[in-house]
Amino acid sequence: MVLAFLDCPTGLAGDMLLAALLDLGLPEPAIHRPLAQLGLEGRYRLHHQDGRSGGLRGRRLTVETLEADPPHRSWGSLRQTIATSALEPPLRERVLAVFSLLAEVEGAVHGHAPEQVHFHEVGALDALVDVVGVCAGLLHFQVDRLICGSPPAGHGSVDTAHGRLPLPAPAVLELARRCLVPLASAEGFPPGELTTPTGLALMACWADRFGVAPALVPSQVGIGLGHRELDRPNLLRLWLATPSPESDSRSGPALETVLQQQAQIDDATPEDLAFVVEELRRAGALEVFTAAIQMKKGRLGVLLTALAWPDQAGALREVWWRHGTSLGVREQLQHRWALPRRTLSLSTDLGMVRLKQAGAPGGPPRYKAEHDDLAALARRHGLSLAQVRMAVDDALAKDNALAPPESG
Repeated sequence: MVLAFLDCPTGLAGDMLLAALLDLGLPEPAIHRPLAQLGLEGRYRLHHQDGRSGGLRGRRLTVETLEADPPHRSWGSLRQTIATSALEPPLRERVLAVFSLLAEVEGAVHGHAPEQVHFHEVGALDALVDVVGVCAGLLHFQVDRLICGSPPAGHGSVDTAHGRLPLPAPAVLELARRCLVPLASAEGFPPGELTTPTGLALMACWADRFGVAPALVPSQVGIGLGHRELDRPNLLRLWLATPSPESDSRSGPALETVLQQQAQIDDATPEDLAFVVEELRRAGALEVFTAAIQMKKGRLGVLLTALAWPDQAGALREVWWRHGTSLGVREQLQHRWALPRRTLSLSTDLGMVRLKQAGAPGGPPRYKAEHDDLAALARRHGLSLAQVRMAVDDALAKDNALAPPESG
């Protein structure tokens, strides 16, 4: 498992994120290859080199546009280009998620449909390079979990294609509202933009939560420098790390981003529906459940819902198309608060039992035994489930009974 922590004391921007990944050793071909698959080869140039900000070193990146007459890029046309491209499915899903979120918030603040959002809002060439490059970079380093510090958004005003706008930028404010992103205070900073919509949208789609870093052992640190001169180092630091064995049980509740897929079904047999549910779980869904509903003309139906991590969207969609009867699937990103948890093994007088341990704020840890292990011990010893649970409770009361799960 690769854990990443993004420390962003002076804000977030797409070029700073990409610079930090290059500082970590991301090879340029990992950026150029997917951009070429989107038809952008030869339309930009990357300039990056070591630099200094406030006496600290880092990498600074500039994206040079080589398009003499940039084409008009609406979100509707850009989405089609990305969705039908040869990008690897995990990268394609991540890029679509970031731009979909950007289009939704830009459309909301300007009062029109996301499909009508124009290139200067979400499809500018530098935004494409930043979003594709950052997503490709995080996948290159096999980041499984990312925690982001709370970024300051800035204050004052900024010049945009829509004229002079207040800061935080309207899209940044809407992103923070929708995605429950805590914005740090910009008090003490000179007027100006510190966090851009592109930078915040990337973290809103990638970060499991926003806050302080848990206990971890940093293995690599990449530093991306900003272009503005501040009264302090203008940088962000991306740590790649190994989680501390105790970090999951001691950290607080985490804000996670999950994908919800739903369809209303009224033309499948119970057996066929059960098969779809099973296949969605086998494909990696976190949870699958159904609810009885009444549809038009009084027909009885079922609302089938699957929850998954965002990068599993494509694999689950294949299950819907292959085994489901619905002609469409609704998707949306949702946020959930989750207690930290880990799996442990408990030695009891009857045998080993796997436990899920969850950290409870302000109280002792919670434990729940795996039902399959309880059932197996009950059958082996000819006991009831209640008797096996009593043995588990007795073992929990003893010292040194818990151990990490055995490998394999």
